Amino acid sequence: MESDLDGRKEVRDEFNAKVRTYLDSRNEVNRQVKELISEVRSQKEIRDLANSKVKELKIVRSERSDELKIVRTDLRSKLAEAEETGKREKGPSGPPPSKIKATMDAMERKYERGGFTGASEKKFFREMKRLKQELNEAREKNKTSGGLGELKSMVRNAERQQEDAHNKVERAVSEAQEAHDLMVELSDEVDRLRERANSAHSGLTKSKKEADALHNLYIVSLRCIHSMQDVMKAIDAREGGYVDGESKTEVTDLMSRLMSGDTLSTDELMALQRN
Repeated sequence: MESDLDGRKEVRDEFNAKVRTYLDSRNEVNRQVKELISEVRSQKEIRDLANSKVKELKIVRSERSDELKIVRTDLRSKLAEAEETGKREKGPSGPPPSKIKATMDAMERKYERGGFTGASEKKFFREMKRLKQELNEAREKNKTSGGLGELKSMVRNAERQQEDAHNKVERAVSEAQEAHDLMVELSDEVDRLRERANSAHSGLTKSKKEADALHNLYIVSLRCIHSMQDVMKAIDAREGGYVDGESKTEVTDLMSRLMSGDTLSTDELMALQRN
């Protein structure tokens, strides 16, 4: 019985060690699952914000597209009108106003630095007067050219704004898709880890059942040994006329607690086994 008792105790302890291993594994996996779920929620928030941004930017892009359509329609109308009247815009002769103004600005800066003195100073004033007249004429030609130059400039500006709005939409869509893909990937990893946690929990439950069953057998064996020891001590006491009252009282008390379902400490169990 003592050999059987030791064997059951050894196997029980092995199962208890497995219980601890499975428990640690399950808790670690559950910790990872918790972290991943938090990251999934974070990516979902990023995705939802990006999707909201996409909606807003699509509205802006639609507005820019409508503006572009309007100025293009106006430009086509002006061109058709000029063609019908035989006055298609050929563009003003000479340099454009912007180029003339740039030349005047450059000469003024040179004059301020003392670049014109003596006769060259008089030449500077004559040239500035001529450029000013040329600038006024160029501006007047632009005004009387039917507004085609201004419309073309408006079309180019509208095209740039529409392209910029479109690019912003594309970037926002890409950000939303990246967040969504990462969220799906993390969700798949959560499912995989949950399967591992469930497997560890199943192993824990089985090992605990085995450990509990062996512990119960261990207690039964211990009770049997105790009962046999009581019989042997009673025989010895009857034959020798001596009974160790203190030891018997201690063992009887421990055994009573054990029989009533109380949990004994390791030292108390060892005392029972020794006695």
